[in-house]
Amino acid sequence: MSRADIGIDLGTSNVIVYISDKGIVLDEPSVIAVDARTNNIISVGKDARKMLGKTPKNIKVIRPIRKGIIADYAMAETMLKYFINKVIEKKGIGIFLMPRIMVCVPSGLTAIEKKAVEEATRQAGAREVYIIEEPIAAAVGAGIDISEATGSMIIDIGGGTTDIAVISLGGTVISESIKVAGDKFDEDILKYIKAKYNLVIGDRTAEKVKLEIANVYEDEEKSIIIRGVDIITRLPKAIKINCYETKEALEESVNQIIELSNRVLGKTPPELIADIAEKGIIMTGGGCLLKGLAKRIEDKLGIEVKIADNPTICVAKGTGETLNSLDILENATGKIR
Repeated sequence: MSRADIGIDLGTSNVIVYISDKGIVLDEPSVIAVDARTNNIISVGKDARKMLGKTPKNIKVIRPIRKGIIADYAMAETMLKYFINKVIEKKGIGIFLMPRIMVCVPSGLTAIEKKAVEEATRQAGAREVYIIEEPIAAAVGAGIDISEATGSMIIDIGGGTTDIAVISLGGTVISESIKVAGDKFDEDILKYIKAKYNLVIGDRTAEKVKLEIANVYEDEEKSIIIRGVDIITRLPKAIKINCYETKEALEESVNQIIELSNRVLGKTPPELIADIAEKGIIMTGGGCLLKGLAKRIEDKLGIEVKIADNPTICVAKGTGETLNSLDILENATGKIR
């Protein structure tokens, strides 16, 4: 038997698993479907996500990770066990002894919340558990040498939280986190359409609008036809929504992220600000792909903002890679026994 180190990005939207020497081996939605009568698991991940909004009364579709924290401990543990077993059994990976697992968490989690993540991971089959904060993992996954005595600024926008940090010498100099990210963008669009058009749409439709036409920097001649249920008549209804409307819908959340970025930069020591100004700010996470967001932050801060290569997997990649350099990351990670 063999052992491998596993890095897990336990995200609000997706669980991404990285295995040493294999890279990213799993990327699936953080969703689980359960029979409400028997509590038996029906499906996990991609198959469960397909059921959202389409199930009979006896089936519950649960998202156990909400806004970066474990909202349903039992379901989170079950989901983790399923994904860990899936990657272990995957062809070409082999059978492992109990692995070391590094899990990333938002920088704003409390000690109790981190303990819940550790316990769920240990119960899912880990031999040793390490916790790392998302900005550190994102920086490593984006290719930044965080051991250097220079400042780097990371803006990681996931599904549930936006984590912003300034990093130097393997540790976090300053960091802040807010529960405004990709899922909140979807919620903003959903609420806007309901208020303006008296139309109720599903989460997946809101996400489609965000991905296909949303732009928070400039107005484009783009529109999309969406369908939902009219609040008044309770009948199906279709409307056309344009790019300008998405900008209006997302403005409050975008401003919160911009102001948080400005606040973190304002608390950064001058020497590190000089480094950041020279190198630019790095954005990671699926939420950073919202069109125009990087440019909005750049205009506000006056510093170039760059989107990392493959931003959606930076956190998982960095989480796995840090297991090979725990000595450098003593300030950034903590082994929980």
